[in-house]
Amino acid sequence: MKVKRTPLCLLDKNCPLRQMFDLIGDRWTSTVLFVISDGVKRYSELQRQIPDVTKKMLTQTLRSLERDGLVERTIYPVIPPKTEYRLTPLGLRLLEPIAALADWAHSHQKDLKPIFARRNAQRGDATLIP
Repeated sequence: MKVKRTPLCLLDKNCPLRQMFDLIGDRWTSTVLFVISDGVKRYSELQRQIPDVTKKMLTQTLRSLERDGLVERTIYPVIPPKTEYRLTPLGLRLLEPIAALADWAHSHQKDLKPIFARRNAQRGDATLIP
């Protein structure tokens, strides 16, 4: 499959491809979207399912996703407070390209392992080798 684009499109802030990368290109956005795709999640469930994310980053990511219209937050007036997150229709449609990337990553594990082994070795962090 060939991606249709105009030359240097990514240099233009109005380029849809650049906008999409800006939307989901940070470290946690795709992961959070992928986890919420299983259905409605509470904050504590997200923390358990994504153990490497800090509370601060999870909160920032969820706020950003809500602001961008990809995730809907529902707060229930109970004690203790109950907050649930679900994907919006736009968030659900975004899962298709994320799933394609996940399929690509799965089928290219043998290519990805040495890349991340080198990265981790350069950082001196052998614990992160996949």
